[in-house]
Amino acid sequence: MMKLYRRENGRVTHYHEAWASGSKIIEHWGELGTRGQQREHKVDRKLGKDRSIARVLEPAIQAGFEPIDRDGHELLLVEYTVQGFGTPPELEKRHALEDRLNETLGWTGVGHVDGGSIGSGTMEVACIVVDAAVAKRVIEVDLRDTPFCDYSRIFVETAD
Repeated sequence: MMKLYRRENGRVTHYHEAWASGSKIIEHWGELGTRGQQREHKVDRKLGKDRSIARVLEPAIQAGFEPIDRDGHELLLVEYTVQGFGTPPELEKRHALEDRLNETLGWTGVGHVDGGSIGSGTMEVACIVVDAAVAKRVIEVDLRDTPFCDYSRIFVETAD
């Protein structure tokens, strides 16, 4: 997978990405925080998957899209209150939430889930995102009126 982003006035505004799926390359792009659009391309057997992905994304690169390294991402946590070290159903809930958020953040171009933790009275899902404010808004909308809407807070973890 290759993920590219465009910035305007110092903020990430759009995403453009592609990945291999069998004999196809899936291209996905849009405004950051939206589901965007997608199209399929055939893998060029002469080029292989990685070079086919690069070829699909070449117009986006020419238009100013570029990757953002790990240091350019933020760690956003979705936190829930649990009793003590949590229960097996709470752990199942966390795993289901990780899957849901990974799907939501990926399809809106905002980021991905990087695991979670449970214990000492809290349960968290860690999200690596390119814009915490957009990601928080996307997550709040996605979790509204679901079994996951009872989070205690969504916040950026800082080094302090």
